[in-house]
Amino acid sequence: MDLYIYYRVAPTQAHALHGKIKAVQMVLQGRFGIAGGLKRRPGEQDGLQTWMEVYEHIAAPRAAEFTRALELALEDAGIPALISGPRHVEQFEDVASCA
Repeated sequence: MDLYIYYRVAPTQAHALHGKIKAVQMVLQGRFGIAGGLKRRPGEQDGLQTWMEVYEHIAAPRAAEFTRALELALEDAGIPALISGPRHVEQFEDVASCA
C-alpha cells in the first residue's frame, strides 16, 4: 500500500513545517523501514502552498500500525498547528497482474 497525504500550508509556516515533517519521517523510517517523501505543488493558490507526503510500499500487515504511528508522530510534533485546514489521506495499492 502507498499513502499520499496532502494539505495546505501558509508560506510563513513552510520552514518550520519542513523541519518537523522531515524529523517525523526519519523516526518512522528507523522504526518501520519506510522512507517518506515530501513534495510541494509549484506556486500558491489563495496564498497557500499545497504539500504532499508520500509513503510507499507499506506491507499490508503493518499498514494500520504505520498509519497510526504516523498520525501520533505528526500530532506530537505539532504539525496540525502549522497547516491550514485538514490533511487529506489517500491510500492506493498495486494492481495485480492477470496471467
